[in-house]
Amino acid sequence: MRFDENKRRDMRIKTRFETLCSSGVGVLTDISYSGAMLEKSEVQPELGSDVRLFVFLQPVDPIELVGQVVRHTPEGFAIEFKDLDPDVRRFVDDAAAIVTAPKQLD
Repeated sequence: MRFDENKRRDMRIKTRFETLCSSGVGVLTDISYSGAMLEKSEVQPELGSDVRLFVFLQPVDPIELVGQVVRHTPEGFAIEFKDLDPDVRRFVDDAAAIVTAPKQLD
């Protein structure tokens, strides 16, 4: 029997968005429909605690991500979303489109 450590339910989209949370600032390094990873975090909230992350994209209002801390990493933490708000689903879809868009040559 093969043991698979990747227990993620949804595909992760790699990102690099500056993010603010109650514990300070960090970088949102990936996101999916089920959760997100924050790295370079100033503080790691306790496992099981509820957190709000605010992702700032210019020139629109910040996107609010609400979830529960499910894992710590050496430099951050991961959250699982409690409810997937339609705005968050659009944000994940937009992030996926940005990442997979072909790059233009100058």
